Amino acid sequence: MGVLHADAPQWFLSAFVRTCHGAGATATEEEIRAVGSELIDRWSETDRHFHNLRHLAAVLHRVDELAHETHEPDLVRLAAWYHGAVFDADRKVAYATRGGEQTTLSADLAREQLVGLGVAARRADRVAELVESMARHKALPGDFDSAVLNDADLGMLAAEPQRYKEYVAAIRAEYAHIPLPDYLDARIKVISKLLGRPQLYVSPLGLTWEEPARQNLDAEMHRLVKERRRLEAQTPAGPARQ
Repeated sequence: MGVLHADAPQWFLSAFVRTCHGAGATATEEEIRAVGSELIDRWSETDRHFHNLRHLAAVLHRVDELAHETHEPDLVRLAAWYHGAVFDADRKVAYATRGGEQTTLSADLAREQLVGLGVAARRADRVAELVESMARHKALPGDFDSAVLNDADLGMLAAEPQRYKEYVAAIRAEYAHIPLPDYLDARIKVISKLLGRPQLYVSPLGLTWEEPARQNLDAEMHRLVKERRRLEAQTPAGPARQ
């Protein structure tokens, strides 16, 4: 699950142009590169500690790993480009469900920009649908493209332990404005939901990530619960009730 060329904008632009052409875009290469540059700027915003270009590169790489399991791989790649294009870490209440990724707004952006680049409306709508499918990080039933996209996004959960720790630290940095007790509660809720699923991954190759992902999640849950109890123990007791 290596990350390829995560610090090379030219690689990103070339990949975006190639993918748009594969999806049927009729705009000039200059027009496509302009949209790609805007997306790169979005993924490079300073408040993105995890949902950044490195994450995008990793998702695109994993989509390529799983591409043979998709029906329309270029549409899946475009959905990866757009899945976190609109991001707002300041929405505290959103974290426990979908984090700062503004899925609906990202889907709308995908539809608007891709149609503007000459991608057929049906295909642009399909990209938007795939982006929307990531709102709960659960694939649409019976949809292999959605399964690959969601598996690629969740692939980080199966990273090597040290890389997983870096991911956890980056997520916390992204939501540093949320008080620690609130963050711990939200994170525990997220991981509990993930661990409660019968399976995290749907695609055949993605299924090989199941065991390491659960090991990482179990270990993080243990640390979170321990930290939450430590904070509770440090909280002064309130006045006795009369």
